[in-house]
Amino acid sequence: MPAEIIECVPNFSEGRDKKIIEKIACAIESVKEVKLLHIDTGYDTNRTVMTFIGNAAAVEEAAFRSVKTAAECID
Repeated sequence: MPAEIIECVPNFSEGRDKKIIEKIACAIESVKEVKLLHIDTGYDTNRTVMTFIGNAAAVEEAAFRSVKTAAECID
């Protein structure tokens, strides 16, 4: 039976500061079993949407790391 793949598409309240966006992306990519598929930044709306996939445990860890990083970096 093939492994289950989960998709996560969080929206972060930062679309202008490339350093913060990169830190959040790196937090997601720091989980080996996760693949970051897409980053969609919106300068005018000051929002970034990131799409990543992986097994359930890895996606959960990547989501936690990304939210933790965002909370530390976004004012």
